[in-house]
Amino acid sequence: MADTLMWEVRAAPGRRSELASWVVEHVPGPAEVYLGGQDRVVVIARGASRLPEPPPELLARPVAQWPFTHHRSL
Repeated sequence: MADTLMWEVRAAPGRRSELASWVVEHVPGPAEVYLGGQDRVVVIARGASRLPEPPPELLARPVAQWPFTHHRSL
């Protein structure tokens, strides 16, 4: 059974900081937020099956979400 969710999205041009702030305010924990190249925001969330959709004006494309099962920590 999946217990971890990877959530990834590309921000609209120039809006990555705003999108990252939205994620911090609206995504329930425990979760880790990463900022990547090409205005990407990635969230790794434990115990979540889905995360909320950000406002469309913050996005360059739709959110992608993938469920995973935690194997081990190193």
